[in-house]
Amino acid sequence: MIAPATIDRRAIEQVVRQVVLAQLNAAGGSSGAAERDAASKLVVSISARHCHLTDEHVEILFGKGRTLTPAKDLYQDGFYAAEETVMIVGPNKRRMLPSVRVLGPTRPASQVELAFTDSISLGIDIPVRPSGKIDGTPGCVLVGPAGVVELKQGVIRAERHVHMNFDHARQFGVQNGDRMSLLIESSCSVVLKDLLVRADATSKLEVHLDTDEGNAADVDHATRFELLKQ
Repeated sequence: MIAPATIDRRAIEQVVRQVVLAQLNAAGGSSGAAERDAASKLVVSISARHCHLTDEHVEILFGKGRTLTPAKDLYQDGFYAAEETVMIVGPNKRRMLPSVRVLGPTRPASQVELAFTDSISLGIDIPVRPSGKIDGTPGCVLVGPAGVVELKQGVIRAERHVHMNFDHARQFGVQNGDRMSLLIESSCSVVLKDLLVRADATSKLEVHLDTDEGNAADVDHATRFELLKQ
């Protein structure tokens, strides 16, 4: 007996989408087609706990004259996961997270980005902040193979956000600093509100969620993402 052919629904949906877009272009619907084209290139990434370091702190933690060693390019051009990792120690010195990845390139101020469950493990009450906005945030101790750095501030839960270039922003009708919503269709479908729009001249279209948000929405098995203007 010949087994019945399995229907590849994703392939069918892709073909239908291409046909619809072609019809819209033929009918002069270029604006709507451009918005759908931008949405079709959306990448949703789960950003695991990591840290950013200054040049000074890289040398303290890993040795005099050391620089970060790129190990894997990230989706955004010019950014990478480094081979180097650090241990993060909480305020009571008994709670720690070993082998937290360092991301490059280096920055003017060191910063640690954790999910809420990570902060519970460390015993740190961390605020939700946009990356780089670290004034008044708690600190921690970073331990590397060559030394120790005590951060007075810089531990945050990174606010969920969407990177895009100015063309994407025009297509979606938003500007840098605006807010959008993200529809995730999965086994645990959700709409995440208040994504911070981070628009510049060169960024690719990408949403960053932390591990708590990504796991709660089952992002790894999602069938559809859609950005929505609020």
